[in-house]
Amino acid sequence: MPFAEELIGAHTVRALVAALRAAVPGAGLPRLRAAAGALPPLALRARSDLLRDALLADLPGDYASFASVIRTAKDGAPPFTGWLIWPVTSAIAVKAIAERTTAAFDDALALLAELTHLLTSEFALRPLLDHDLDRALSAVVRWTAADSEDVRRLASEGTRPLLPWAVRVPGILAAPSSTLPVLDALYRDDSEYVRRSVANHLNDLSRHHADLAVATASAWLAEPDANTGRVVRHGLRTLVKQGHPGALRLLGFTPARVEVTGPRATPTALPIGATLTFTASVRNLEPEPARLAIDYVVHHRKADGSSSAKVFKLTTRVLGPGESLDLTRQHSFRVLTTRRYHPGTHAVELQVNGVRSGRADFDLLPAGTDAPPPAQPS
Repeated sequence: MPFAEELIGAHTVRALVAALRAAVPGAGLPRLRAAAGALPPLALRARSDLLRDALLADLPGDYASFASVIRTAKDGAPPFTGWLIWPVTSAIAVKAIAERTTAAFDDALALLAELTHLLTSEFALRPLLDHDLDRALSAVVRWTAADSEDVRRLASEGTRPLLPWAVRVPGILAAPSSTLPVLDALYRDDSEYVRRSVANHLNDLSRHHADLAVATASAWLAEPDANTGRVVRHGLRTLVKQGHPGALRLLGFTPARVEVTGPRATPTALPIGATLTFTASVRNLEPEPARLAIDYVVHHRKADGSSSAKVFKLTTRVLGPGESLDLTRQHSFRVLTTRRYHPGTHAVELQVNGVRSGRADFDLLPAGTDAPPPAQPS
C-alpha cells in the first residue's frame, strides 16, 4: 500500500488550489495553502479531514454556492481528479448536513454520484447515511440501476458495514438487512468491479451476522448467473475459514472422513523475518468423492504470552475415494505494518472443511537470531 504522503500530500494541495482558483478567480484559499505544511505527521484519513476543514473555511457560504464551485472546478481545465476528491466530497457532505434541507441533502447525494468516477465518493457517503439513513438509502437503491459502473459500485461499497478507512454507520450496523436491496440488485451485475464490491459487502455482513449472510447467498444461488458462484465464494470466505457449517454446506463442503498426516514444520526454530515450510497430506476415507476446503491455521504468540489463531487459505480440491493429496506451503514471518510478531512458541495446524487436525509447534526467535542447526538423526 502506498504511504499516505504519496496519496494526499503537498501535491494534492497544489492541484486542489489550482482547480479552485480556476473556478473562483482571485480566491486566496489561505487555509488550504497553509494545510500543506501540517500534513506530514498525519495518517491518510486525518489528512483528508484536514483538507476538508480548510476547504470549508476558505469557501464559506451556503451549500448551493459551494456545490456550484465544485461543479465548475470539475468541468474546468486544471485536473480535478485523484485523491483530492476525498476531501472535496467530504466537504460536500458536511455542507449539506449543516444546511438541514432536503434540497441540499438530495443534491449532495447527486453530486457524490457525479464525482465518484474521479476517485470514489464512498467515504463521503457515510455521514449522509448516518444523518438520514432512509432518505440516503432510497437514493442509493436508485443508483443500482445507473449506467455508470462507478455509481453502481458506490451503491455497494459506500454502504458496506465495515468499509476500510471509513467511519461506521450505526444505523447500518443496527439494521444489517437494510442494505440487502442494494446487494440483491447488484450481485449479478455485468461489471466485475461491482460484483467484487458486493462480495466484500457480503463478507462484512458475515462477520457479525453469519446466518443472514448465508441466507442471502443461498437466495442468490437459487437465481444465479455465470458469476454468482464466485461472488458467493468470495463473500463467504471468512465464514469458510471460521468453519461455519452453513457456509460450508452451501458451498458443497459437507463433513468428510479424511486422514490427515502432519503438518510437519521446518525449521523448528526460525527468526522473525524468515520463512517457515510445512508439509502435510490428506487422504479421503469416504467411498465417494469428497470436496474439500483445505486451509491452515497459524497460532501466533502474543505479547502477553497467550496465542491468537489466524486462518489462511490453502486449496480447494475434490479427492476421489482413497485418493491422497500431498501439500507443501511456505509461510513468511516477514514483518508487516499490519502484524507484529513476538518470540516464543508458535504452531501450525491443518483445517479441512472447518475441522482442525494435526499440530506442529515451532519457535519464533528474535529478528537477527541465527536458527539452530537441524537435529541430526541418532
